[in-house]
Amino acid sequence: MKNNQPFIAGITGGIGSGKTTAAKFFEELGVPVYNSDTRAKIIQNENSEVKVKIIEAFGDEAYNQSGLNRVYIAKQVFNNNEKLKQLNQIVHPAVFNDFEEWKKQQTSKIIMKEAAILIESGSYKDCDVVISVLMDKEKRIQRIMARDGFTEEQVMARINNQISDEERIQKSDFIIDNNGDLTHLKNEVEKTFIKIKKLL
Repeated sequence: MKNNQPFIAGITGGIGSGKTTAAKFFEELGVPVYNSDTRAKIIQNENSEVKVKIIEAFGDEAYNQSGLNRVYIAKQVFNNNEKLKQLNQIVHPAVFNDFEEWKKQQTSKIIMKEAAILIESGSYKDCDVVISVLMDKEKRIQRIMARDGFTEEQVMARINNQISDEERIQKSDFIIDNNGDLTHLKNEVEKTFIKIKKLL
């Protein structure tokens, strides 16, 4: 811990890798977890400054009666890196500030930041260690198709939009293998937690 600051473990993984399940196991071990993706969705609906910027960038259709028009936004950014970059430049700073506020309220020595794009966004640089959850691509494809009802082509498009596992490994201090069952994943999490505690 630096200057009474909690030790920050970042956890990430590609779509369908099981990072959220792994993060829940860490939570069961007493580690408070900040879920960046969930918080980003809330911020896009509740932060008036963010909403104004999104409407300026994407037009009035960006929001409907239910809040952020996810289908519309997804179509705008899916194959348009400039639009995606624009959206990230609006949302990331707000999520960063939200995390900082959340961090101040934590009393645990170790806290965890869960984010799908922890590495791509540069957030990993603010973490003391980075954990990547890995699962074989074929298993991930089957899992996402079953979970989200996507076709194989849709799943591959999403996987290809993210960085590769090789790139994740290069930036990671710990790797959690999620190619077994839930008991295997829980054991991997427990082993990693023991290693992290030794760093305090």
